Amino acid sequence: MKVKVAINGYGTIGKRVADAVSKQDDMEVIGVTKTKPDFEAKMAIRKGYKLYCAIPENLELFESAGIRVEGTVDDLINKADIVVDCSPGKVGAQNKPMYEKAGVKAIFQGGEKKDVAELSFNALANYEKAVGKNYVRVVSCNTTGLVRVLYLLDTNFGIEKVRAVMIRRVVDPKEDKKGLVNGIMPDPVKLPSHHGPDVQTVLPHIDITTVAFKVPTTLMHVHSLNVQLKEKASEDDVIDVFEKEPRILLVSKDDGFTSTAKIIEWARELRIRYDLFENVVWRDSIAVVGNELYLTQAIHQEAIVVPENIDAIRAMLEMADKEESIRKTNESLDIGKFQI
Repeated sequence: MKVKVAINGYGTIGKRVADAVSKQDDMEVIGVTKTKPDFEAKMAIRKGYKLYCAIPENLELFESAGIRVEGTVDDLINKADIVVDCSPGKVGAQNKPMYEKAGVKAIFQGGEKKDVAELSFNALANYEKAVGKNYVRVVSCNTTGLVRVLYLLDTNFGIEKVRAVMIRRVVDPKEDKKGLVNGIMPDPVKLPSHHGPDVQTVLPHIDITTVAFKVPTTLMHVHSLNVQLKEKASEDDVIDVFEKEPRILLVSKDDGFTSTAKIIEWARELRIRYDLFENVVWRDSIAVVGNELYLTQAIHQEAIVVPENIDAIRAMLEMADKEESIRKTNESLDIGKFQI
């Protein structure tokens, strides 16, 4: 029997998680929520998802718009084995008492503070710690990208310290209410950015300092990493580790990947919505000077956390061990099938 998954918040992340859940052979989407009757609500119904109203007071809005809903979010979560909360940042924490009252497990996203959950989650780094948990937080897109590569480097070579610069897209592509038009914004001005401390919620022993800048682009984030390794490693050693991990995708300038724009153009030919669930690491950027490793990677903020949500479901409901869950998730989402 498939586990019943409710998606609370059918937006940028929620719609992607819903589609990913639908691809699994051991889980099903029993419903999604929207706060208002917009085009995304109509698309959810068109795709066959049962729609529920996230704010009970807004039921009349859906009725007036002629959009049929199955009920309210309370009705939905009472039918679920687990809820994936994909609400905007800080709203998830407000929703938690509702999940507690219903006695249902819940997954939160990286826009929430770590205290909302029992564990900050990354499938590669700490899958086992999420087994049986009631509340788990999948860390943000940037943190997911950092944790994946740092976990692999630490496991294989050991890490003394990490210094990273994050060049952040300012908003997602669909946003039209905010964003930089002509400027670069330190985020924040004072060190560190929140990404380093967030990495430490998953890998507490890693010495990491991060700085971040918002730039007027919507496509992807870019990270420039300087990692001091404990053990001697060559560039080929690092490349070999990355090539063995399906959730790391190596690309090269020689193949035309000169910018995030080119990466996204390639992805448009590859997957629905040009979703990239993998870290995209420029092979050319991997350099070792003494015991210091340098690399540059791009992170698709709309998609990278999707497989983590799927694996978190399996861990929390004790459906599979780490290796089995990651294998199933990777196969269903074609992760690791497009190495260049």
